[in-house]
Amino acid sequence: MEQVIPPTHVAEDTPKTGIIAWIDENIEKPFLFIGLLSIILIITFQTFYRYVITQFTDGAGSAVWTEELARFIFIWISYLAASIAIKRRENIRVDFVYDRLPEHWKPTFWIVNDLCYLVLGLVVLFMGTDLVSFQIQFPQIAPALQIPYYLPYMILPIGFGLMSIRLIQDIWKEVQTAGIKSFAIATAITAAIFTPVLLGIDIASTTILFGYFALFLIIGVPIGISLGLASLVTLVGSGTLPVDYIAQVSFTSIDSFPIMAIPFFIAAGIFMGSGGLSTRLLNLADELLGPLPGGMALATIATCMFFAAISGSGPATVAAIGSLTIPAMIERGYDKFFACAIVAAAGAIGVMIPPSNPFVIYGVASQSSIGKLFIAGIIPGMITGLVLMAFSYWYSKKKGWMGEAKERSVASISKALWDAKLALMVPVIVLGGIYGGLMTPTEAAAVAAFYGLIVGLFVYKGLNMSNIVDSFMEVCTTSAIVIILMAMATVFGYVMTVEQVPAKIASFILGVTESKIVILLLINVLLLIIGTFMEALAAIVILVPILLPIVTKVGVDPVHFGIIMVVNLAIGFATPPVGVNLFVASSVAKVKLEHVSKQILPILALMIMVLLAVTYIPEISLMFIGD
Repeated sequence: MEQVIPPTHVAEDTPKTGIIAWIDENIEKPFLFIGLLSIILIITFQTFYRYVITQFTDGAGSAVWTEELARFIFIWISYLAASIAIKRRENIRVDFVYDRLPEHWKPTFWIVNDLCYLVLGLVVLFMGTDLVSFQIQFPQIAPALQIPYYLPYMILPIGFGLMSIRLIQDIWKEVQTAGIKSFAIATAITAAIFTPVLLGIDIASTTILFGYFALFLIIGVPIGISLGLASLVTLVGSGTLPVDYIAQVSFTSIDSFPIMAIPFFIAAGIFMGSGGLSTRLLNLADELLGPLPGGMALATIATCMFFAAISGSGPATVAAIGSLTIPAMIERGYDKFFACAIVAAAGAIGVMIPPSNPFVIYGVASQSSIGKLFIAGIIPGMITGLVLMAFSYWYSKKKGWMGEAKERSVASISKALWDAKLALMVPVIVLGGIYGGLMTPTEAAAVAAFYGLIVGLFVYKGLNMSNIVDSFMEVCTTSAIVIILMAMATVFGYVMTVEQVPAKIASFILGVTESKIVILLLINVLLLIIGTFMEALAAIVILVPILLPIVTKVGVDPVHFGIIMVVNLAIGFATPPVGVNLFVASSVAKVKLEHVSKQILPILALMIMVLLAVTYIPEISLMFIGD
C-alpha cells in the first residue's frame, strides 16, 4: 500500500493531558474495537447456527438478522476508522511527485491535500444530513432488523463530520509548523483548482472527470478521495446526476456482504502474525529446503507462499517474512541486494494465492465468483513461486551460496510441521469451507479471523492486553482505506457509465483491432505501467469497468481476466521505481533502493514470462473451475 509518512518538518505531538485530550485521542477506538469484534462474532455465529444449532432445533428459528446487522456495523466502523487513518496520515496515494517537491513546498501541498479532502468530507456531511432528514420524514424499514433506515444512514453525517474535524486538526498542525503564509498559498491553490467548474466554464464532462482525477493524483490527494472529488466536480459541471447522489452511493455501494470479507482476511493475517506465525512457517520451510544450494532463499520463497495463504497482502508478506529472512540470508553470506530482491518478488505472491483481497475486490467489481477467483489463483501463484525458486537455486549455485549444514531428520521435520500446524490450518479453513460448500467467502473469512483471534490470544499468546487494541485499530484503518476507495470508485464508475466512457473506449480499441492476442498484450503493457505507480486495489476498482467489457467481447472469461489483472498488478509491487515491496525490503535491510532495483530486473523478466503464460494459456487458471 502506498502510504505517505508525516513529513519530517511536522513537529511531534506534545504529550496530551486531561479528559478532553484523552477523548480526542481515543474517541473512535471503543466503537471500532466493539464493532470489529461484533461482526467477527456475528458472522461466525451465523455459520455455526446454520450447521450446529439448527441440527438440534429441527431447523426451527432463523438467524437472518445476522447478515443485515453485520453489514450495518461494518459500514459504521469503516467510516469511523477513516478518521484515524487521517490522523495517522495513512492512505493509498500516489506520492511520486510529492516526494520530489522541495522541502519548503511540502507543507503547502499537504494543506492543499487536506483542503481538497475537506471539500468532499463537507459535501457528504451535508448531503448525508439531508438524506437522514428525508429518511426521518419518509421512513423506510430494514427488512430483517425492522429498524428505520435513518439509523444506519446516520453514519454519513457522523463519519464524514469526524473526518472533517480530523482534517481541520491536521491543517491546523501544519499551519502551526509552516506558518500562515503556507495556509494562504494552499487556500489560493485549492480555490484555483475548483474555480473553472464553479464558474460554469464549458468543458466536456469526460475531460472534467479524467482531468481532475489526474490533477488530484498528481498533487497527492488519496486515490479514493481523488475518485470522489473528480466525480463531484463532474456532477457539478455537467449536471448529469444530482450531487447528493454521492452521499447515497457512499452508503449503498459498501452495503454488501461480499465486501465484508476484506476486514476479516486482514484481521486473520494480523491476529495470526502477532504470535510468531512467520517464525514457525520459516522453520518448517528451512527444514524442508535448507540443505539445497540457496536453501535460505528457497525457504524464504516457500514461507512467502505459506504466508500468502493467510495474509492476502504483498507488503504485509514482505514485512513479516523479510524482517526474519533478509538478515538471516546476509548472515549466511548472501548478497544483501539479492536478499532484498528475492523477498520483494516473493512477497508479490501474497496477492496471487488465496485468500487475496484483490480477488475479493475484483469479484465485487466484476460480479464474478470470488470462490472461483480464489481457486483460479492457486496455480499461477504456485508457478510464480516455483520459477523464483528455480532462479534462486541456479543463481545461488553460481555464486556458491550453499545450504546450511545441520542435522535434519524425519523427526525434526515432523516437529517443525507440528509447530506450524495452527498456521497451516488457516488456508484449510478458508478454502475447505468455500469449496466444500460449507461457507461463503465472507463467512470463511470471518471464521478465519475468529480462529486467528483465539490462537493469537490463547495459543501463541502474541495478542494480549498491551497490543490487542492496536491490532484491532490496524485492522480497522487498513480495511477502511480500501472500503472508502471502493465507495468512491463506485461513484466514479457510475459517472463513467452515464458518460458512456467504457463503451467509447471499447469501441475505439475494437475498431483498431479485434485480435484477442493483441488486445491482451496491450492491456498487459498498460497494467504493468499502471501497477508500477498505483496500488493494486485502486487499479482494480478504476480499470475493471473500462477493461472488462473489452476483453469479454473478444471471448476472455471474466475469472481468467481477474487472474491476469492480479498477477499483472502483483508484479507492480516489485517493479522500480515505486514498487512498494521494494521500499519495504530496502527499509528492512537499510540499503539503497536503486541497488535492489538493478538486482530484481532479471527476476521481473521471469515473472513477466509467467504472466504471459497465464494470459495466453487460460487452462493454467481455469483447469480446476467447473462450468
